[in-house]
Amino acid sequence: MKNLVIRLLTLVVATTPIGIDAPIRAQTAYPMLMSIEPVAAQVGDSSEHTIRARYSMLGAYAVFVSGTGVRGEVVPVRNPDDEKPKTQTDETLMVRFNVDANTIPGVRDVRIATPVGVSTVGQLVIVADPVFQETDDSGVLQTHQSIRIPTAICGRIEKAEDVDRYKFNALEDDEITFHVVCLRLQFRIHDLQKHADPIIAIRNSSGSIIASSDNAFRGDPFIRHKFNEPGEYELEIRDVRYQGNPYWGYCIEVNRRPFVTGLFPIGIVKGSAAQVELIGYGLDSPPVTELFVPSDATEGIAVLSVSPQDSIKQPVSVVMTDLLPQAEFDAYNNVISMAQSISIPGGLNGRIEKDGDLDLFAFDAKKGERFTFDVLARRARSSLDSHLRILGPEGNELQLNDDLKTGKLTVADSMIENWTVPNDGRYFVEIRDLHLRGGKAFTYFLIVTKSTPSIALYADSDKTLIRPGTSGIVYVRAERKNGFDGEIQLHVTGLPPGVTASCGRILTGKGQDGCIVFQAAPDTAPVATNITISGTMTRTASDGTISQSTANAVVYQEMSNPGGSRGHWPVENHALAVCEKGDIRRVSLDSNEITLKPGSSQRIGIEVERAEGFDKNITLEMIYMHLDTVFGNPLPEGVTVDAAASNTLLTGGATKGHITLKATENAPEVVKQQIVVLANVSLNFTIRATYASQALFVNVKK
Repeated sequence: MKNLVIRLLTLVVATTPIGIDAPIRAQTAYPMLMSIEPVAAQVGDSSEHTIRARYSMLGAYAVFVSGTGVRGEVVPVRNPDDEKPKTQTDETLMVRFNVDANTIPGVRDVRIATPVGVSTVGQLVIVADPVFQETDDSGVLQTHQSIRIPTAICGRIEKAEDVDRYKFNALEDDEITFHVVCLRLQFRIHDLQKHADPIIAIRNSSGSIIASSDNAFRGDPFIRHKFNEPGEYELEIRDVRYQGNPYWGYCIEVNRRPFVTGLFPIGIVKGSAAQVELIGYGLDSPPVTELFVPSDATEGIAVLSVSPQDSIKQPVSVVMTDLLPQAEFDAYNNVISMAQSISIPGGLNGRIEKDGDLDLFAFDAKKGERFTFDVLARRARSSLDSHLRILGPEGNELQLNDDLKTGKLTVADSMIENWTVPNDGRYFVEIRDLHLRGGKAFTYFLIVTKSTPSIALYADSDKTLIRPGTSGIVYVRAERKNGFDGEIQLHVTGLPPGVTASCGRILTGKGQDGCIVFQAAPDTAPVATNITISGTMTRTASDGTISQSTANAVVYQEMSNPGGSRGHWPVENHALAVCEKGDIRRVSLDSNEITLKPGSSQRIGIEVERAEGFDKNITLEMIYMHLDTVFGNPLPEGVTVDAAASNTLLTGGATKGHITLKATENAPEVVKQQIVVLANVSLNFTIRATYASQALFVNVKK
C-alpha cells in the first residue's frame, strides 16, 4: 500500500504561500476564517450561519465545502439605506448551507472565495439532529436554557469564567450520550493561537455533579450516562481553566442513540463486503453489521457510513486495501514460541485485547531482503498507541518504532521502513500498546510489504493567489524512500481557463524541493478552483528496465502558532484563485535565465510595480523560509544567495532591488532548474502575503 493517505472525501479551495515577517499591516489580505455560528448544520436541512473572519470578505462570491452532500451559498442582506442588497459587513458573512438527506455526519472544511483570494479553512459540523443555538452569553450568571433531546447544542465559551448551562429531562433508566466537538474544530483555524480545553458536567436537581468528563477525544469530553431516576437535570460546559475566547465555538450532540467509536476488523479489501463488529456505547449484542468497499475506491483510509442501521449516525474509518487481509488468531500469541506466521506481502487485522497484551507474528526472510512494516491504528480512529519492534531469531531487538513522522506531522502509529534482513532466518514482529493498555477499541491493521523505491510529496501552502497578468507559486517537497535518489518531475491538473503552469522538477541527490509557477493572462476573470499537484519518479532497474510511478502531493495549510512560529495542518486540496489586483502589481526580472560557472556569481535585477499609494516595506527572497527553517528551496545544489551582494529590502516606496546568486567551486552541473523571486508584504505581526516573479531558470555549467 504505497503513499497511504487519510481521505476525508473533501473538496476545498486554497491561497498564496505565506510566512512570517515584520509587524507592518498590508493594505490587502485574504480572509482568515475564525468562526461559524452556529457551528453545526443538520442533515437534510437548509440553515443560515454567520461566518467571522480576520480581514474583509466584501464581495464574497462562492462558498466551498469539503466532501459531498453539503453546498454553501452567500446570502445577500439588504441595507435599509441602500436599495441594492449587500453580502455582509467587512469581517462577517451570512452563508446558507444546504445538507442532503443522505450526507454522512462529521466535520467539514469551509472556505470563502472573495475578490482578494480564497480564505483559510473554517470548520462546520454536520449533525443528525436539530440544532439548538445558545442565545444567552451573559456568562456565569446566565439563566439555564432548556433543550429537547435529541439535539445538537451550538454555543461559545466566549470569555473568561463563561459557564454555559442547559436544562433537559431524563426518563427512568434513560441512557443519554453527550458528545462535545470543540477543541477538534480549532486545529485548522489559521490565526487562533490558544485553543479551548472544554469540560462538561451533569448536575441533578440539587446541583450535585453526577457525571463529568474532561478529555475523551483529544481534549474534547464525552459522557454516556444512565439516569436511574426521571426528572430535570442540567448540562454544564466551560473551559477547564475558566478561560474564554470569542472564537471558541462548540457543538454538543445530545441523543439516546448508540454511539460508535470504531470497528473491527478495520482493513477491508476493495470490492468486497465484510462482517464487522461495531465498537462503542449502547450497541446491540452482538454489534455486527456489514460494510461494502467498492472496487474503484482509492487505497487508504476513508470515512464510511454504517447504514442501513438508522439508529447509528457516527461514521467509521476503514482501511481500504488491495492486500488480502489476514486475521489474528484467537490463540495466545504473546511469546515467540506461539507467534502466528504471516505471509509477505500482506495485511493483518489485529487487536490488543486486554491490558498487557502483545501480539507476535513470525516470517521467514533471506539476507539482504528489505521490508516495510506499517501499523494503522490512530489514523483509523483506534485507541491503540502502537509500539512496534522487529525481533531476531533469538528474540533480540533489532529495530523499534513508537511514533511515525509523516510529512510535517507526527502521529501515534508506528512504522519501520526499509528494514534490511541481516541473515537468513525466522524473524518476528511485535505489536503492543505503548502504555500496555488494551481492550475492544485497541484495533490495528498491519501492512507488511517488500520495500520498493517510492516518494511522498508535500505542498506548501494550500492556496495560490494570482492577479491577472501576474504569477503565483507553490512549493513541493519530496521524501525519497527505500533507496530512490532520482529526479522528480512535477505536474498539475485542474487549471481554470486563462491560467497556465510551468512545472519544475525536484533535482536528484540532495535536492528535495521544487516549484510550480502559475501565470494568469491579463484578461483572466476572477475564479477559484481546486487543482491537483503530483510528481513522477523515473527509475532504471539493474537490467535496464525503466519504470515510472506518480504520487499526489499532500497539501498543508500554514498555521500561526503561539510565539510566532509557523505550523502546518493537512487539508484535502490546493486551490488556485485569480483575484483582483493587490499591493504589488508585478514582479519583473531583468533576465529569465542565468548560467553560472562553478565559483562564479551573477546578479539578477528585480523591479516591483507597487499599487498606487502602497509604500510599505517589501522583502525579496529566493528561498521560502521563516527564522532558521526552510520551507521551500529549489535552488540547485551548490548555489546560494550572496546576501552581502544583494539588495532585498525595499523601503519608503522603493521599487528596485537585486539578488546575487553564487555557485561553489564544486557545484554540480544542472540545466534549467526553475526558481522564482518572491516579494513579501506583511499582513500582520506574524503573517505575510507572497507575490512571485515569472519563472527564472538557473544553469550551472563548467
